[in-house]
Amino acid sequence: MIWSVPPRRALLLVAALLYGCAAAGTPGPVTTAAAEAAEPEGVFGNYLSGRFAQSETDTRAAADRLLAALRRDPNQGELLSRAFAAALLDGRPEALRLARRLPQNQAAALLLVGSESLAGRWDRAEQRIRALPRQGPAQLLQPLLLAWVQQGRGQTDAALATLRPLADTGRLRGIHSLHMALIADLAGRPREAERAIRVALAETPDPSLRLLQIAAAIFARSGREGEAMALVDGLARALGDYALAASSPAQRRALLETRPVSSAVEGISESYLTLAVALRQQGGGDAALILARLSLRLRPDFAPTLLLIAENYAEERHPDTALQVLEAVPSGDALAPVTALRRATLFDRMDRVEEAEAALRGLAADLPEQPQPLVRLGDLLRIRSRFPEAVLAYDAALARIPTPGATDWPLYYARGIAHERSGNWPRAEADFKRALELAPEQPYVLNYLAYTWVEQGRDLPEARRMLERAVALRPNDGNIVDSLGWALFRMGDIPGAIAALERAVELEPRNSVINDHLGDAYWAAGRRQEARFQWRRALGLEPEPAELEKITIKLRDGLPDPPATTAQSRD
Repeated sequence: MIWSVPPRRALLLVAALLYGCAAAGTPGPVTTAAAEAAEPEGVFGNYLSGRFAQSETDTRAAADRLLAALRRDPNQGELLSRAFAAALLDGRPEALRLARRLPQNQAAALLLVGSESLAGRWDRAEQRIRALPRQGPAQLLQPLLLAWVQQGRGQTDAALATLRPLADTGRLRGIHSLHMALIADLAGRPREAERAIRVALAETPDPSLRLLQIAAAIFARSGREGEAMALVDGLARALGDYALAASSPAQRRALLETRPVSSAVEGISESYLTLAVALRQQGGGDAALILARLSLRLRPDFAPTLLLIAENYAEERHPDTALQVLEAVPSGDALAPVTALRRATLFDRMDRVEEAEAALRGLAADLPEQPQPLVRLGDLLRIRSRFPEAVLAYDAALARIPTPGATDWPLYYARGIAHERSGNWPRAEADFKRALELAPEQPYVLNYLAYTWVEQGRDLPEARRMLERAVALRPNDGNIVDSLGWALFRMGDIPGAIAALERAVELEPRNSVINDHLGDAYWAAGRRQEARFQWRRALGLEPEPAELEKITIKLRDGLPDPPATTAQSRD
């Protein structure tokens, strides 16, 4: 994350971009009823199917349909706006032509600013920027765009002066300081760039990969090689999958030697991307995609923008489109390994398992020191119940981590599950205990280990303590609450078990195991009718085959009579 905006502001920005896209022109019927009847696949049919495709984030179908409708009715205002938005979201060249017909549309205005800048028409670009409304995305982008246009004309002092007041006292000091640093770096002023990037870092508690890339490159050019390398080394140890961008000495050198922004046009692209990232973090998916497309038009092979667009499509359940977007990432880019990992994940999501497995094994071979591809391979195999193979993948991943730290607990946890499901409890238990050494307060590990002890009938007091702590950490997790209830049941605390299991069923009403457990607790309390009700309910919630047989027997025969001290008959 480079910077963020408050949720309420983010919603307003989304509205300004999206509703603005439908605001130009005079609303009215798209076509007449007679025309609709005579031409069901004509204007109205294409319009409706295009609107539906937009609601499903199917940008290709939306653009095809709405542009087809517009060709038949080129002067309908709402149709024009929606066709423009669809063309822009899908990266179509028609968007630029349509933008010139939408003088009041913010997204169209921003697209035209980029077009003028690409052509070097800086004066015309400035005129368009100054004409932007003082609301919505344009309000935040205007000073950034103006500064980059000034830099495009070679007016570095003016560009820095435009941003300096906002960087000194503005609410978004981090973003304005970042772009001051980029402008100064592009102009060959390393000391000014260094001062500005330090402010940007200080204003960003959780810096993104992109911000760290920029800061490291600027520090390297200002003679701060030690700090630059420290940032890159930190990048290699953090940020999850993005650490692959600094996984080799060659990649690290490239990060330090590559200027983050090599022209004013790329600076404008960076401005659009910055706001796109912020809006996406606040749930503004369509508006983020619009801004990302604006960025990509100015920098077509920019990997951070391509990754953002692909992630948006993947989240909207269009993995095939996401794969196509990722194909545009250059093979030599620092983010190419991250892209390869994303592609494997998408193959997995599409159930193209052989392709996913091959991609992960290939990436693991290409990056012999990095555990991430093998971790992802282990997850793929474990989820598909290929537990012994998953163990081997996790073993190989752990072999690549010289000194496991607190952030590596999930790997031990995952391997422990694979061991347990493979029937190797001693090694599973060792992995769960190791995960707790690295992360003692991890509720999921506490739950898994303690629940297994309960099932084995061992270490019940310790299991109860662990589960009580897990519930305190995750009070609304029905599975963890169920584990505590089951431990209480096994220890003979039937009233406590019923209270916990009833709460678990409230949290996870369609969980067969939890309903089955509550039935057992009711039976132990002498509440036979309620017990059978819960067992019948569990039976209808698709239990695993072995559990199905057990529940069927309980419905027929019940459970052994509980001790008299715990029976509370309500029949």
